[in-house]
Amino acid sequence: DDPLRIRRACEKHGVKLSALSSHSQLSKPEIAVEYLKQAARYAAECGAPVINTHEGHKQPWTTEEEDFVLIRYSIMEAVKVCEPRGIKLGLEMHQTYSLIPAKYDRILNLVDSPVVGANFDTGNAYLGGEDPIAWLDRVKHRLVHMHAKDISVEQSEAERGKVMGTAVGCACGDGVIDWERVIAILRPLPQDIVLSVECGTLDQAARSIDHLRKLV
Repeated sequence: DDPLRIRRACEKHGVKLSALSSHSQLSKPEIAVEYLKQAARYAAECGAPVINTHEGHKQPWTTEEEDFVLIRYSIMEAVKVCEPRGIKLGLEMHQTYSLIPAKYDRILNLVDSPVVGANFDTGNAYLGGEDPIAWLDRVKHRLVHMHAKDISVEQSEAERGKVMGTAVGCACGDGVIDWERVIAILRPLPQDIVLSVECGTLDQAARSIDHLRKLV
């Protein structure tokens, strides 16, 4: 759609866009580069301050070092379009490398740019087998956006340590994530961070907002 049309509709109804989901495979530049360039231009016109992405699935015919060269190339090309427009590039933990904190740090530091930062997903971090609170504290100064995703006990027991994240979780406050500690980490930060709720139903979204507002 026309980004200016989206912008006008948002302004008319008092809606602020927090980010664009621009997920593409950074390890496949033939896909990621032009997609992210277009996303950055679209974000600038529609009024979204952040575009989010991840590194993508591991290909069987590349080595890890080759993958990081490809990822760096894609990020660098995206940054060249993001920087002059003031658009942040949020890197999410959602795939092979980024669900390992040390390798996620490496991805964050592949390109030295003030627009590159973390789109932290609490649910993905947890399902990957990590402590999301400790990990959030580790990258808090690189945050540009957050996916507020809770994970039910049932999903945790079935999937933790077995999957590379999930598209949606349960209502915030109904699952295993300690939102009081999440907010305690975010509150002192100098930058404003949007908590973008990712859940499965409108009812879950409403309950998530109610729960988070009590803590903020």
